[in-house]
Amino acid sequence: MTPHTPVFCTVVPPHVLDKLAQEGNEAARRTLEHDGALRTRRRVTGLRGLTASAPTDSEKPKRTIYDAGHGTTLPGRKVRAEGDGPSSDATVNRAHTGLGATFDLFRKVYGRDSMDGAGLPLIGTVHYDEKYNNAFWDGEQMVFGDGDGEVFLDFTIPVDVIGHELTHGFTQYTAGLEYYGQSGALNESVSDVFGSLVKQYALGQTAEQADWLIGQGLLGPDVTGVALRSMKEPGTAYDDDVLGKDPQPATMDHYVRTSRDNGGVHINSGIPNHAFYLAATELGGNAWERTGQIWFDVMTGGALAPDTDFADFARATAAAAKARYGDGAEIQAVVKAWSTVGVPTD
Repeated sequence: MTPHTPVFCTVVPPHVLDKLAQEGNEAARRTLEHDGALRTRRRVTGLRGLTASAPTDSEKPKRTIYDAGHGTTLPGRKVRAEGDGPSSDATVNRAHTGLGATFDLFRKVYGRDSMDGAGLPLIGTVHYDEKYNNAFWDGEQMVFGDGDGEVFLDFTIPVDVIGHELTHGFTQYTAGLEYYGQSGALNESVSDVFGSLVKQYALGQTAEQADWLIGQGLLGPDVTGVALRSMKEPGTAYDDDVLGKDPQPATMDHYVRTSRDNGGVHINSGIPNHAFYLAATELGGNAWERTGQIWFDVMTGGALAPDTDFADFARATAAAAKARYGDGAEIQAVVKAWSTVGVPTD
């Protein structure tokens, strides 16, 4: 499948970095400026890798980890290839493991060979820049900062962050959801959904056992918060004097209208995130099975337009639930979940 035009996607939203920069965090200011420059450059020039991989049928990922050496030249120096033993660098090993965990979910659960469905090599660069407070997908590869060691720790620590960013690649090769407004919030939400499922699948957790947090373990010890986002309770992930308060709404009653962050893509993603959580916990068991399968079917089914909004997506999930499972508990759980967050499915 030919990929849609890629977008530059970061896991830490601009509004978080902006708040930190206003509080005098120099690392956040530099990260914000750097991300802005990369985002603009990719909008203007596009990216090198706009063709899909040659079809393969691999049961194993093709991972390569590079070290940027605290510079910004990508991909950097190769430090671990597929089949190599563990590195002495824990960051390298976490990146390698996280890429593998994401590949495993898509391959073993959904039968998809990497992000493009044709064995796309998984490339990760660690130790990017100095005290870089983010991780991103640039249309071709993953990039991880080390964090500033105060507000943010090493971005390879949470496996769901790795799954989140790689899922932007999945979206790039499937629905190509535009990165603005509600379609952009759906783009972010799909990454949170499958990022969380990567973690749940790797840990063997049921929907009831999962924490439904994105980025748990990423925040520094002095930050009042548990993660970047909560799918279970959007708006409660952090409430910190320096970081600010988590602004995510859980329902359409508190939908945020803003021109910042591409129309609030990292904020309003809380609404479809919460819908997925509600459907998954209503059905119980392993969330990657029925609810995850429905979301996967929607993303790969060809019914979504790039400018799909919440209502379009909700109707598509209801249709996918009925198509795969009939008029049973699955469609009832999906319809109820979207109704609870204020999005119609009819």
